[in-house]
Amino acid sequence: MTMAMNGMKIQDTFYISHGSPTLSIDETMPARHFLQSFQQKVYPADAPRPTSILVISGHWETTYPTVNVVNGPSDTIYDFYNFPKKMYQLKYPAPGAPKLANRVKELLVSSGFKRVDEEKNRGLDHGAWVPLMLMYPEADIPICQLSVQTNQDATYHYNMGKALAPLKDEGVLIVGSGATTHNLTMLRKTTAVQPWAQEFDAWLKEALIEGRYEDVNEYVEKAPHATVAHPWPDHFYPLHVAMGAGGADSKAQLIHSSWGLSSLSYSSYKFTSPV
Repeated sequence: MTMAMNGMKIQDTFYISHGSPTLSIDETMPARHFLQSFQQKVYPADAPRPTSILVISGHWETTYPTVNVVNGPSDTIYDFYNFPKKMYQLKYPAPGAPKLANRVKELLVSSGFKRVDEEKNRGLDHGAWVPLMLMYPEADIPICQLSVQTNQDATYHYNMGKALAPLKDEGVLIVGSGATTHNLTMLRKTTAVQPWAQEFDAWLKEALIEGRYEDVNEYVEKAPHATVAHPWPDHFYPLHVAMGAGGADSKAQLIHSSWGLSSLSYSSYKFTSPV
């Protein structure tokens, strides 16, 4: 059962690098201003307003695909430590999207994902609410979260995205939220970007823009410094879901690029499927 009338089709999926949780308060961060301009400059002006948003966040890892099925306002999860007090006072009480959660489960199961779990008491982690509070500050669009499976590979997550592609025709905005490079042991308080991070970021940009999605799925073997850029794949797999949902014939576009702490890339992408 579809959830939107004809004419609500969305052609784009997005991968957002949310980087540091300080994105929620730090006005000096270029990525913050990019996300604040999302409705005005990034999301196509002639595109329909999303009926709901599906977020795949690098901050929710489970053994099996899991959706949060929330009735009413979403709780705001503060899954970060030793940050300024005002960050723990921020709220993003967007409504849950139980219908979307059920639809996600239905699509995944019918595509061969044999088990999809439901979590009824989980709100939005900071990989979801931090970018969304900047993109859609009104907090009035229903949100569903879907977990990543770090015991699986990138192709698995690409196929997960492919299974979810029909949601675009139902007015659902699909957003992967992670970090293009994510090695917390390599962060430094300098402005010079570390060469390994620059090289991985450049390789990814070229592969995506050239449509070499298979190479991106095989990034561990193909990309320079892959396991330095991502010692754990949790923040990269949301890209593969967004890429898969965009479709094999989609066009990738770099929509933002900036750096933090010498090796944290905020590169973000849009995947546009042909009409």
